[in-house]
Amino acid sequence: MTSTTVSSRPRILTGDTPTGRLHLGHWVGSLENRVKLQDEFDCYFIIANVHAFTTRVEKPAEIRESVLEIAADYLAAGIDPAKSTIFIQSEVPAIAELAFFFAMLVPFPRLMRNPTLKDEIRDKKLGDNYSFGFLLYPIGQIADILAFRPELVPVGEDQLAHLELTREVARRFDQMYCDVNPQTPDEDYVKAGGLFPVIQPKLGRVHRLVGTGGPGESGQLLKMSKSLNNAIFLSDDSDTIRKKVMGMYTDPNRKRATDPGRTENNPLWIFHETFNPDKNWVAEAQEKYRAGAIGDVECKKKLVEVLVALIEPVRLRRALYEKDPGAILAILRAGTARANALAEETLRLAKAAMKQDYLSRRLSFSAGS
Repeated sequence: MTSTTVSSRPRILTGDTPTGRLHLGHWVGSLENRVKLQDEFDCYFIIANVHAFTTRVEKPAEIRESVLEIAADYLAAGIDPAKSTIFIQSEVPAIAELAFFFAMLVPFPRLMRNPTLKDEIRDKKLGDNYSFGFLLYPIGQIADILAFRPELVPVGEDQLAHLELTREVARRFDQMYCDVNPQTPDEDYVKAGGLFPVIQPKLGRVHRLVGTGGPGESGQLLKMSKSLNNAIFLSDDSDTIRKKVMGMYTDPNRKRATDPGRTENNPLWIFHETFNPDKNWVAEAQEKYRAGAIGDVECKKKLVEVLVALIEPVRLRRALYEKDPGAILAILRAGTARANALAEETLRLAKAAMKQDYLSRRLSFSAGS
């Protein structure tokens, strides 16, 4: 097994559960940040395929395909494997071992107070019909993060509750096994002898991008999601983008082109404010829209131009990777080897802190089938 390469740059860990291709919500929520941070940070990007089994245990082939889809999206969006490490969660055994130890540090009532877990149960209408593995998901995510001892975790707003639980576990481990004083400021835990940093989240410029459809049962605009069929994907071609934008929900009270239009909580204008680089056009067009001097169609056509300009280069790069799936697997193989080197080192140090360091081990890798 290769040795851990020490980087002088601060480390980042983030990633995605493979549920299919990535969309614009992923882009502004975290992926855009990741691309920008590659030159400044030592970046590790996890494709969390084990977590996908918490709700799709009967669809292993679909999960495998999603892993490759996300890897292609990463590369097409600008994640550079020469600068960053992309790896597959299930191929890093130290993560699962750490998850078992961390599970001992989280009381069950605390786990069930996790609002993200509650939201998942509600949104996916699971009722009481969820596996024990589903409840382990937040613990697994803690291990995903702390196995790499990052300082920052770029995430979307919906992941903040998970990160707070991660911070709690890092503090508790360091206090219990590394004798860190509980009064130590979060940023000084490692300096005080702790193994795990108390990580900090880094939010994208848009914390929650709405979808192209209308509001949900609560009357609130729904978050962009593949499962809700309201997403524009980073792999969509220009015709698909045009169809989705032209069918986008806007203002139900806008009956005729001459009626005043509402720009607040209107997906059309949320998208323009988020993606249109011509801020002067946006401001002037919004004023005309509110006065009834400009219609939905004209504003949607402009949005189509903006989104095609953003997505088309990504789509074309993705098409090149799709022609050579072996290249994607080679990148994942190399990244997973690097990830294992670091995660194994973390596990070794954690076992030593817990006085469970009886033996040493060395992992090896083959090309696979």
